Amino acid sequence: MSLANSLDAGLAAMELDMPAGERAALLEYLALLGKWNKTYNLTAINAPERMLTHHILDSLALTPHVGAGPLLDVGSGAGFPGIPLAIARQDLRVTLMDASEKKCGFMRQAAIELKLANVTVVHARVESYQTPQKFNQIVSRAFSELVEFVRVSAHLLAPGGNWLAMKGVHPLEEIARLNTARVVRALPLKVPGLDAERSLIIMEPV
Repeated sequence: MSLANSLDAGLAAMELDMPAGERAALLEYLALLGKWNKTYNLTAINAPERMLTHHILDSLALTPHVGAGPLLDVGSGAGFPGIPLAIARQDLRVTLMDASEKKCGFMRQAAIELKLANVTVVHARVESYQTPQKFNQIVSRAFSELVEFVRVSAHLLAPGGNWLAMKGVHPLEEIARLNTARVVRALPLKVPGLDAERSLIIMEPV
């Protein structure tokens, strides 16, 4: 099955209706990632089919749970989940943040080549980053434990905002250690072709 067909099948399974232009942008992003990964080692996954399921579709599984924004993606790495979300939701303002200049360089180039006017890339450590703009949603994908994620990013969350933490197995022990945030919703994420448990933990300040 071609990558385009695999993408179409994955989107259909998740009931995500994306126009042809957005699907093409996702495939272009995948090609860019594969090209850069050979030199810069952005992700341990090399096979395009696995990049599609483990990175692209996994990121897009968050789409139904993302509100109006603006959204901050902490520890975005090669742009996950922020760039797929920015492609799928071009009304959404997305800030991608990572402490690695190499990874930020890739994300900037991807945003330019994909013409993502709704994306900003910031090279910084989240705990030291200061901006007058607060974020309605702050997302992380396997960035850190929940307590640490909340601690380092709390100063960037807008009043009434939420944290969205993408996790593997439901993190019962991490949830039990929360003290400055509470879980609003905890739900499984279904990712087509990914034979692993995925979960989303949505939190708000106490």
